[in-house]
Amino acid sequence: MSHRGSSLAIRATLVSLFVLLGLIAVPTMASAHVERPSYWPDPKADCTVKPCAGGKVPKARSLRSALDESRRGETRVVCKRDSLKRVKASVQRARKHGYDIRPTDHRTLSAKKARALLQINKRLFKRCGYRYIQEAVTASGNNDRVVVMPGLYRERKSRSQPTYDKSCQKYLTPSDSGDPGALSHDYQIHCPNDANLVAVIGRGPDTGPVPAPRDDRHGIPNVGSCIRCNLQLEGSGVSADDVIIEAGNAAKGNGGPSAAGHKKDVGIFVDRADGFVLRNVNVRHAREHDIYVIETDGYLLDRFKAYYAGGYGVLTFVGDHGVVQNCDVAGHGDSGLYPGSGADSTTDKRYKRFYPKPRFSQVFRKCDSHHNTGGFSGTNSHGTLITKNNFYDNALGYTTDVFTAPGHPGFPQDGNVIADNNFYDNNFNPYQPGSDVDPFIPAPVGTGLWLAGGNANQVVNNRFYDNWRRGVMLFAVPDATVCGPPPVGSSTPVPGCDPAAVSTSFDNRFHGNTMGVSPSGKVQPNGLDFWWDSFPGNTGNCWWDNTAAPGASVTTSPLFLPNCSNGTQPGSSIGVGDVVNEGELVACLAGFEISGYPDGNEDTCSWTTTPTKPSSARTGTDKAMAGGQAAELEAVCANGLSPRLCRAFPSLALLLSLKLPPAVTEPTTTAVKPVASTGTLSSFTCSWWRQADAAQRLGMVQRIRHFATMPIDGPTPYGFGAGMPDARATKLFNSRCSTAYAGSFALYKLYGAAAAFSAVGQ
Repeated sequence: MSHRGSSLAIRATLVSLFVLLGLIAVPTMASAHVERPSYWPDPKADCTVKPCAGGKVPKARSLRSALDESRRGETRVVCKRDSLKRVKASVQRARKHGYDIRPTDHRTLSAKKARALLQINKRLFKRCGYRYIQEAVTASGNNDRVVVMPGLYRERKSRSQPTYDKSCQKYLTPSDSGDPGALSHDYQIHCPNDANLVAVIGRGPDTGPVPAPRDDRHGIPNVGSCIRCNLQLEGSGVSADDVIIEAGNAAKGNGGPSAAGHKKDVGIFVDRADGFVLRNVNVRHAREHDIYVIETDGYLLDRFKAYYAGGYGVLTFVGDHGVVQNCDVAGHGDSGLYPGSGADSTTDKRYKRFYPKPRFSQVFRKCDSHHNTGGFSGTNSHGTLITKNNFYDNALGYTTDVFTAPGHPGFPQDGNVIADNNFYDNNFNPYQPGSDVDPFIPAPVGTGLWLAGGNANQVVNNRFYDNWRRGVMLFAVPDATVCGPPPVGSSTPVPGCDPAAVSTSFDNRFHGNTMGVSPSGKVQPNGLDFWWDSFPGNTGNCWWDNTAAPGASVTTSPLFLPNCSNGTQPGSSIGVGDVVNEGELVACLAGFEISGYPDGNEDTCSWTTTPTKPSSARTGTDKAMAGGQAAELEAVCANGLSPRLCRAFPSLALLLSLKLPPAVTEPTTTAVKPVASTGTLSSFTCSWWRQADAAQRLGMVQRIRHFATMPIDGPTPYGFGAGMPDARATKLFNSRCSTAYAGSFALYKLYGAAAAFSAVGQ
């Protein structure tokens, strides 16, 4: 019998075995970026400037006040020759048809407000002194503001600045992974337009040398003084549509493809600019992120739009006292909204010297995030309130994860509240030929929300409907960390790190959610409402008071989810294991393939295919797929991988007796001499992999392994990130990069998810 024939026979046997065991079957990724070593800012206000900067969310100043010369700070006006003409046309359209803050928020413009806005813009036009936004920002100081009149701003001077300028190399700093090419804060001061179309640098040079990355990331070391704190950057039009900041091809309008004609990595970059306000602008087509805020205490992003970046629409990283609101984000290769490594300010494990009382460090509200690979994502996202948003027409509506924990302070993710949002119709498939979105990550098409390894999150009073695969998924990431430094199994373990422990997927609460019913009352079922891996030993995960359509029941896998006596006894919830559900995760994430996922073999994983639209009568599980996934899980365990995962399932001993055929021999890399490649890890995709030779591939695999197995920062000693043998990683990339749609996948993100589910034994 052929190898494939024997595998199919084994899968058939496994299916029968699962039926005999009475296992429940289920019906038929967003991650992170790589940056300089980053730190949470001190949340206390900086009162060396008046008024104080940071310490709270800043308030936006009215457009009219920009004309008041008695106000603190200077106003600089940027305009185009046709700005007044554009204002008049926009006002006329708004008077006749109204205007959109976001697709689900349409507003009207009264005659009184129209007259006032025209008068303000006429006066602003007389004061216009700049044609380029960057020049006005650079000329500004603390408490100043830059008003941008309607127009298309390509920022020609910024575009003309070289990328990776050799004269700036002296400001490079080692990243968390040890790569020497990260852009330091001083680099951004001296070369602001190397990577950025518009750069807002809020503080001066560091007061001392950049130290080696610290384990404790609270407090920016050697931070410079405020030079552009309390800066407000705003458009003066009717809506964000009137001021376009174009990082790519303006001929594409607000459409795709992602990063179309990109000239810079970032549209608007905000670095340590405490008290920053951005309003009423549209940013498009950046190579990585349209708007990027880093190490900033106190920021407000309001009434803006961000379209078709290669990575994120909005990226905030290690920030505090932030609000993102009234926005429209669409067309992004990774996700529309991304608060990465937010300040850990909510749970009992918070850093109480900085956060003595629990509070949200960031708020995302009243935004529409749609037609992205992911609507919302955030590696090690903390203390964030996500409320009154609409996540729709994405592949995956919402995700937080711990897949790439090294380099992202605050492992594990915890303490987010997701309340009063709508998650619907997240069935967009960016993996199909002709998609206008280039997916940066693989994601389970048809899913409203997943929590991949998060703790103490609350999902409450939301609506999940018309998500054809699942409404909500929760699962542990069992081998996200290991206790010995690389190579795994070292005799010098991290003190306090328990190699048998799992530190992800605890104490999450799901209650008061409405499943399968739209706000109008229309019945639009999800493929399945709630899915849980029930990882053995996970505690405190509770589901209660969630409702379905009249006459229907909430659908779940496993069949019964703990309600913890309506949430009053979380200790009663203990994961007992679900081999079928865990098999799906391994088949779709581990990268150890019998089937060759995602090469179109739907016997083991269908995440990148569009699910069938569910009817009000739910369909059952594809048992053949469940059997194939079980075979993948068995193969992982039989090859000594994913030790925590496999130890958690004693029943796998029965599966081992089935004597699977030996694993396919892995390619050797010992005869190849690795060649290093420079550039940020996020720039190396499957397209690069396809063109690289064996030496370049091995060099990249070793570089990613070094990054993935770095120490993980957290309130307790968590150890090191999980890694894989170089030959296995090479096999992973060869497989995952073989499909046409995978060209834009980031290699390090594929590695992070796979290593967590196929880590080497420890």
